[in-house]
Amino acid sequence: MSQKYAIGVDYGTQSGRAVLVDLSNGNEIADHVTPYPHGVIDEKLPVSGRELEHDWALQHPDDYLEVLRRSVPEVLRQSGVSPDDIIGLGIDFTACTMLPVDEQGVPLCLKPEWKDHPHGWIKLWKHHAAQDEADRLNAIAAERGEKFLPRYGGKISSEWMIAKIWQIVNEAPEVYEATDLFTEATDWVVSQLTGQFVRNSCTAGYKAIWHKQDGYPGNDFFKALDPRLDKLTETKLRGEIKPLGSKAGELTEEMARLIGLNAGTAIAVGNVDAHAAVPAVGVVTPGKLVMAMGTSICHMLLGTEEVAVEGMCGVVEDGIIPGYMGYEAGQSAVGDIFEWFVEEAVPAYAKEAAGKEGVGVHQWLTERASAYKPGETGLLALDWWNGNRSVLVDTNLTGVIVGYSLLTKPEEVYRALLEATAYGTRKIIDAFHSNGVPVEEVYACGGLPQRNALLMQIYADVTNREIKVADSKQTPAVGAAMFGAVAAGSARGGYDSVVDAAKAMARVREESFKPIPENVAVYEKLYREYSELHDYFGRGANDVMKRLKALKDKASK
Repeated sequence: MSQKYAIGVDYGTQSGRAVLVDLSNGNEIADHVTPYPHGVIDEKLPVSGRELEHDWALQHPDDYLEVLRRSVPEVLRQSGVSPDDIIGLGIDFTACTMLPVDEQGVPLCLKPEWKDHPHGWIKLWKHHAAQDEADRLNAIAAERGEKFLPRYGGKISSEWMIAKIWQIVNEAPEVYEATDLFTEATDWVVSQLTGQFVRNSCTAGYKAIWHKQDGYPGNDFFKALDPRLDKLTETKLRGEIKPLGSKAGELTEEMARLIGLNAGTAIAVGNVDAHAAVPAVGVVTPGKLVMAMGTSICHMLLGTEEVAVEGMCGVVEDGIIPGYMGYEAGQSAVGDIFEWFVEEAVPAYAKEAAGKEGVGVHQWLTERASAYKPGETGLLALDWWNGNRSVLVDTNLTGVIVGYSLLTKPEEVYRALLEATAYGTRKIIDAFHSNGVPVEEVYACGGLPQRNALLMQIYADVTNREIKVADSKQTPAVGAAMFGAVAAGSARGGYDSVVDAAKAMARVREESFKPIPENVAVYEKLYREYSELHDYFGRGANDVMKRLKALKDKASK
């Protein structure tokens, strides 16, 4: 039998990428990135120019298809691999990224009557305009003693499916009525590939309050939220829910012609980007935390029992690796914070100096920030530039930097922001560890770990744990390819379980980042200060952030 391959397609916030992977050893034969032509739509709708309100983040569905049209043929061209030897394709996605579709599966925003209506578009994971709905959902669930609430750390996020649907009901009931199904973008793209619609158990479990044993919350709960949500799960959230590693279907003739693969190629059910990354770094047993680090961070962990952990995004049976409880937590902004600083707050002289040295601004700042010892900047920051996902679960929280002076340099602020994100991760690790879900090892993947050694050393020092780094630059895509190989099965040259696939295909670098004892000692003191600020602003002692945001919203109307 000739060598077999699979393709993984990873859909991020700004772009999508396809990776062609050798199934015998996990080697990445070819990869290609397609930037989304419409990017993140957070100011104005395309074409009409209709302005969006604060905290909106939308996307264009054709951008996702453009990734398939461009990147899949390109990895075939680069590699010279025959489509006959590509046995499976899997995709992963940011989540919850959701959209309303009609009876034919057409996104409402592509229909003339809805193209100028914001609620007809895809709501990206970081659409935070449903916070009011999330707050009311959590209050009602707590009052009713809904047993699902502890599985999500005590709070359902505004980023997730139900809050976003309820926002549509409240602000655009006509869009709600016109919607046949609300679907995750990952499931919609799979439906475009296969011609049939199925939901995946991962996003259903983590983002739509579905439970493998109990199903969705009872209809009485949805009626308690809003009578208009009556029978939501039986109607607009209906659909077969398949576990990860399942075969969603096979590539249609039409899509095969479009992307250059053979019709009948196995297509895996959709997945979440961070979740797909876990087996790709070889983590298939408990005690090992995987950080998928990019614009945000998702923290993934396996356990053997279902326990409540404050602020976790969820615990889902078989949610990451079959046979284990999959725990998820996260930070809403990490790379986004560093990017904000470079784009909006770095003085001109720093950018000019970086240009003269022929390096990027991030590299210029990192090199200078590396010269400081822990505590030497005199700065401390809270990492809430895009709210707090874990452990406070509150998108209305905002950023803080303490310790500025007239002598403060941009590289010092940059280092403080790097450190702030590490403290946020430490807060998540402590929450898991103290609630009986041990974290013995830490793995990192994504764009940041391989580009910024200073950042990873800070994370090792702040968490006091060794951090191992994925060998792949496209870890989620490799994981998606693994699931594509499992969808095809061993009879066609793939694998019968993702554990088997991981044994053969997962790779981490030999080098790792180990804690430096003298740094750990200083960061313990700084972390205590971070925790004081974290609780003061985040647990109700001082709600100044929310009052300022309310004043801003009022003034902008």
